[in-house]
Amino acid sequence: MRTTTTSPPEPLQADLDRVIDDLQKSWTSTLTVTRQSADDIGYREIIVSLDDEPLAVLHTGDAVTRDLQPGKHRLLVHNTLFRKTIDFTLNVGEHAIFKTVNRAGFLTYSVLAFFLGGGPIYLSVERESPDSNGR
Repeated sequence: MRTTTTSPPEPLQADLDRVIDDLQKSWTSTLTVTRQSADDIGYREIIVSLDDEPLAVLHTGDAVTRDLQPGKHRLLVHNTLFRKTIDFTLNVGEHAIFKTVNRAGFLTYSVLAFFLGGGPIYLSVERESPDSNGR
């Protein structure tokens, strides 16, 4: 009896390209923007945009998380008075956490603010290290 062995077919370049594209789409990173600081004064919304697209409107105690493609990104955060822009890069599997705070500052509770009906509410945004959030 004669047995023949056949080798598996060689993949085509299109097959390899499709597999690579599928793998790259599965590579993700994560972004979280929080407004959960005890220092937040609780006034005004914080509006968050990512890569020129609206992401969230944060009220006190809120957080938003989004999976992203690895690479360069731009985070824009504002409270209609103050604006912060942060450029950052995410690697595959990385989780970036940004803490936002509407805080009182100079003139927030001043006599001038009393006559104007309110003073400036300052915005701060900082990137937290993964260890500071227990991750």
